[in-house]
Amino acid sequence: MSSSSSPLGLVLLSILLLFSPVSTTAVRTGKYNKPPPLPLCKAIPGAVGWPSPQSWARLNESTGGRLLQPPPPGAVCHPGQPTYSPAACPAVQAGWSTYDFHQADPISTDWNQWNNDSCLPVPSDRCGGQGYPVYVINATTARHVKLGMDFATRYNVRLVVKSTGHDYIGRSVAPNSLSIWVHHMKGIQTHDSFRPQRCNVNIDSKAVTVAGGVQMMGLYTALNPLNQTVVGGNGRTVSVGGYLTGGGHGLLSARYGLGADQVLEMEVVTPTGDIVTANECQNTDLFWAMRGGGGSTFGILTSATIKTFPSPQIVNLLLGISTTTTTTTTNLTTPSSPLVPAMIAYVLSRFPSLGDRGLSGYSLFSPSPAPNPFDGGATTASGIFMQVALQDSTVAAMTQLWAPVLSHINATWPGVFSAQFVSAVYPSFYAWYQDYYDQSSTGTNNFIVSRLLDAKALAAGGSGGDLGVTAEALRQFSAGEIGTAYLVAGRGVHEARPRGGGNAVCPAWRKAYVHATLDISFPPLNPAARADAIARANAHLEPLRRLAPDSGAYMNEANPEEPDWQHQFWGANYERLVRIKRAVDPDDVLWCTPCVGNERWHEVNGQLCRV
Repeated sequence: MSSSSSPLGLVLLSILLLFSPVSTTAVRTGKYNKPPPLPLCKAIPGAVGWPSPQSWARLNESTGGRLLQPPPPGAVCHPGQPTYSPAACPAVQAGWSTYDFHQADPISTDWNQWNNDSCLPVPSDRCGGQGYPVYVINATTARHVKLGMDFATRYNVRLVVKSTGHDYIGRSVAPNSLSIWVHHMKGIQTHDSFRPQRCNVNIDSKAVTVAGGVQMMGLYTALNPLNQTVVGGNGRTVSVGGYLTGGGHGLLSARYGLGADQVLEMEVVTPTGDIVTANECQNTDLFWAMRGGGGSTFGILTSATIKTFPSPQIVNLLLGISTTTTTTTTNLTTPSSPLVPAMIAYVLSRFPSLGDRGLSGYSLFSPSPAPNPFDGGATTASGIFMQVALQDSTVAAMTQLWAPVLSHINATWPGVFSAQFVSAVYPSFYAWYQDYYDQSSTGTNNFIVSRLLDAKALAAGGSGGDLGVTAEALRQFSAGEIGTAYLVAGRGVHEARPRGGGNAVCPAWRKAYVHATLDISFPPLNPAARADAIARANAHLEPLRRLAPDSGAYMNEANPEEPDWQHQFWGANYERLVRIKRAVDPDDVLWCTPCVGNERWHEVNGQLCRV
């Protein structure tokens, strides 16, 4: 007989239970060391657990009156809404297509589908607040951010972060949530050299510390008098928070590396409510993850110190290589010459060697007839249209760079293609930026898909030098649409050495030359059209997945429905990122999609619930 079944054994067992640290729990509940069950869903207005008006009032008081309860910005156009104003509606309708309008509003975002089309400035459409946060903290300090983080944790409220709303994958807005709006978190301080906190190293290069809400135009403007600039985005309203945490590319990245590669130090409010400094000497895992692991995930960036560079002279070239050999110039769906995809593939195959010689820039391509950017769309053309640049160079060098490319095109397809070009020299990056920042419109329903393409994919399609494979993939990718090929990677990205031994950006960047994208638009308030747009997005992208199967996508400009987005956006870094997410945010105070570690939750009718 065992001792545990004998009277003496029972006595010994009773003594062990009495002095065990779990004995009181065992007596009370019959369970050992089991924490109380967590709520299955985040709190929503009107349900048990949603903070009382008094709780919200105390949050407002603690933040110095910075708690907002903003109405949907389109509500001024809807009779019956409290903010309805026939006088104000026309200005909202006119501003809806601009980035400036949405970045200035506490809850509006640049693309309608992320607000569930819940209140467009169209009087005949529906209007409600179901697609927007309920409350907003207009944060200007890290302490304001901490108070919001602590409140969301205490009351189990869904938390989101918005700066300008320039977010292609919809992380900066959510229903039934508290939003921390960092747009007004401003401040710029320059350094001749920089010593990270608690580090025994002095970084002997110029740098700038910027608050989390600083936007690209403001940063470039502040640095220009010092003849300095940064690796930054091409959109004026893009802010440093989302840009750096996602990776960040731009005209200068092909030379210096991605935006995330330039970060020397960050101030972060963690999901546990701590205001911490992350650099190569402290909070090193967080420092690694926050540079490329994605925003609204590991913490909220309140400031970053990044390396600056002398502002280069820019030699700019507008170059169009196209054909008008179509049956009509009015029907944009008319098939164009089958030679066009081959020509586009040839030009892109030269991008790696051109990039290695200093070229960077942006290209549009369309094998089918599309509005000709050289005449403002007065005619249609099929081909490739580029805005490319050389830094600290000459027009003669730019001409010499392109001469063999144009010569090959003329010899291979005589009389088929014509070239249009305009060159200009700008004394600084800032001067160039005034003419070439992103001037597109917004306020539509739009998904974006993307793929990073390396030299192998661009030059041979992985088929022993057969450019026909690349041409066919590009044709299918852009079928009926206008694709882009951004030459924003290359040696600078490949050879980057981020502080602290690396960062979390997708490893595919370290081989890529081209970031290829495509926009898929669809009408609002039409679930079938939205589902079709997602299906078309995946169908358009599939040829590039096959062309570059070992590559990935830039997570800040990508398809939110990307299959296996975890590894397409972060590659082999994903598993480490999940471990860091679990360590710094064990209760998932921050959640977004598609974002690291979000697999434990899903949305059910606008409410966030555990899987």
